[in-house]
Amino acid sequence: MGHEMTDAGQIIHLTATAEDAGVRLDRALALRLPELSRSRIQQLIKDGCVTVGGATETNASRKLVPGLALAVAVPLPVAPEPAGEDIPLTVLYEDDSLIVIDKPAGLVVHPAPGNESGTLVNALIAHCGASLSGIGGVRRPGIVHRLDKDTSGVMVAAKTDEAHKGLSAQFADHGRTGPLHRAYVALVWGVPQPLAGTIDAPIDRAPHNREKMAVVRPGHGRTAITHYIVEERFAAGDAADVASLVRCRLETGRTHQIRVHLAHRGHPLLGDETYGSGFRTKSARLGEQARQALGALSRQALHAAELGFAHPVTGREMRFESPLPPDLQRLITALRANA
Repeated sequence: MGHEMTDAGQIIHLTATAEDAGVRLDRALALRLPELSRSRIQQLIKDGCVTVGGATETNASRKLVPGLALAVAVPLPVAPEPAGEDIPLTVLYEDDSLIVIDKPAGLVVHPAPGNESGTLVNALIAHCGASLSGIGGVRRPGIVHRLDKDTSGVMVAAKTDEAHKGLSAQFADHGRTGPLHRAYVALVWGVPQPLAGTIDAPIDRAPHNREKMAVVRPGHGRTAITHYIVEERFAAGDAADVASLVRCRLETGRTHQIRVHLAHRGHPLLGDETYGSGFRTKSARLGEQARQALGALSRQALHAAELGFAHPVTGREMRFESPLPPDLQRLITALRANA
């Protein structure tokens, strides 16, 4: 392996070995260059920064043969495309490698059409500075997982390529072989049966509305597994079990997974206009205090209460908790007063 410095950055020269035979280009480079995350390498390939046998290669899945000359041009860090914005953050932990924050409801994680500013990424860029440059792509620097805009709770972001690679691997593994742990608190209509169980149902884009997700037939979509336990049941006058507090643990991390799985079981989240709009009339069964608390919620009742992982540099197991935010606490208090 050789390194060459230029005005534009660093060029790393390698030669494919016998161990690289039949291996994808991005995987081989990720194994040989542990200082770069696989997502970073894939972006470099896509951007035309990698050559194989002297020719630019933009196909990350190309299979290698021994003896091929490889070159990776790593450009100098540049400012991420989104601008830093002075948005207050509740920081639960921070070191040179990562930052753990308590995300409020209403904060979008990364810029996207319609939300080009005012996002968590904008806040992280302002808070962390140049260390975020390029990690995970210019639109999502440092982001290794996400919460929906209107879901509150614990999130971790990477501040270095090494941390991004380590954290991304843990989230991709979903805690099957490591300490990754994600637990959520949800308020749902009715009471799931049994009171503790597992929802194993694949999820994909809804066929008639690409902005929504849906449970699809086995063999289609992506595997999605949610473990849950009912922790409290709420009555309303003569109506028993009008709602319940459910703690969910994710074994996979699909878009809208908890919201889709519980709605599929007939127990959508309170306040979820996307997956529970058909349950609006159930609010009439609530007492005045609970109806007011639900009307003031203006979001789905979902909170990322716990996040655990191994520190990507030291290996130390870490766990963080976020208390229920005031809007959800008020709703729970009102539901308890319903009985």
